[in-house]
Amino acid sequence: MNIGEAARGSGVSAKMIRYYESVGLLPRAQRTEAGYRVYRDADVHTLRFIRRARDLGFSIEQIGELLALWRDKRRASANVKKVAQTHIAELEARAAQLMAMSRTLRHLAQHCHGDQRPECPILDDLAEAKPDVTVARQAPVARRRSPAA
Repeated sequence: MNIGEAARGSGVSAKMIRYYESVGLLPRAQRTEAGYRVYRDADVHTLRFIRRARDLGFSIEQIGELLALWRDKRRASANVKKVAQTHIAELEARAAQLMAMSRTLRHLAQHCHGDQRPECPILDDLAEAKPDVTVARQAPVARRRSPAA
C-alpha cells in the first residue's frame, strides 16, 4: 500500500509517517522503481501502536523503548510497567504544574478590577517575574484601604 493508504489505515498523517521513519520508530519503507513508498500491514499495525502511544502522551524516546519491548517476545512485563510508571509520574507532575498555573492566574484575575483603570495585577505580576520564580507563588496584590480603616 502507498503512504496515503497507510495513513488512512493507521490514523497517522503521511507527514508523521515520514517523520517516524526519519527518527527510526518505523523502518524505512521499501520503494517502488518509481520511488514511491510501499507499506505492509505490519507497518500500519506499528503506526497504530505509535499513534496510541502518542495519544497517551508518551515521548518519542519512550515510544522507541515501548516498540523495542513490544517487538521483544522475551521481554519482562516489569520493563514495560517501568516505562509506564515513569510516564505516569511525568504526567502527574505536569498536571500539578498546570493546576498551580491555574491557581495563580485565578488569583490574579480575581484581584483585577477589570474596569477602565490602568492598574492590573496580572500585568504587574508578569512584569515582576524573575527567572527563579515558580508558577505556584501567589502574586502580591495591592489592597485598598477601606474607608472605615
